Amino acid sequence: MNTATLFSRTRIKICGLTREEDVDAAVAAGADAIGLVMYPRSQRHISLERAAALASRLPPFVTPVLLFVNANAMEIIAACARIPCAILQFHGDETPETCLQAGRPFMRAARIPLDENTEPGSLRFDLLKYAQDYSAAQAILLDAHVEGYGGGGKTFNWSLLPPSVNAHLVLSGGLTPANVTDGILQVRPRCTTLAVDVSSGVEMSRGIKSADKINQFVAAVRAADEQLAKNIVHHVRLSPT
Repeated sequence: MNTATLFSRTRIKICGLTREEDVDAAVAAGADAIGLVMYPRSQRHISLERAAALASRLPPFVTPVLLFVNANAMEIIAACARIPCAILQFHGDETPETCLQAGRPFMRAARIPLDENTEPGSLRFDLLKYAQDYSAAQAILLDAHVEGYGGGGKTFNWSLLPPSVNAHLVLSGGLTPANVTDGILQVRPRCTTLAVDVSSGVEMSRGIKSADKINQFVAAVRAADEQLAKNIVHHVRLSPT
């Protein structure tokens, strides 16, 4: 158990924002990042102009994240020029080389199968190889594999993840205020650091966030951090000196 890693605070990203009031609510609740969807087929898609306007509301140390799915290089470069403080999130079929073309920090989504009926730690998707292939990524984002792109609000079986992944992970896919604490407790001991990413789980309707649900989600993440800290203290006390 890497106690130093487990003591670190879980970072929070609120994704799929489309309104000024939702950006303000995410910031007020203590989110570390907001996600702006650049994929035209998404129901949460916004224009680059709109994304720039929403990103301009962010205070220092809250990061805008631009989500792309198989976009061309010119589109990505133009978005980076318009929102220079953003990092990128790739959710399509982008290769490691494609992800590097913009020369910007990026996260790479891994699409975790939903139809797993195997033993814990024996996930059919090779996350260890995927993390190695995309080692230049700041983090690997874990999302459920559904038809199309994105997790569709679905939760995969967290217990099937490998017990040790040498990467920063972002847990996504079907997270809500009700289940994020359990997700953090299960996944955080398995990776270098863990962040969480929520979209539909804090919405009133598609693309419209609820400030109350955002606050509940952040509170549940903090509760998980507190529980992990208690577990670490208990573990240290029981360990032989």
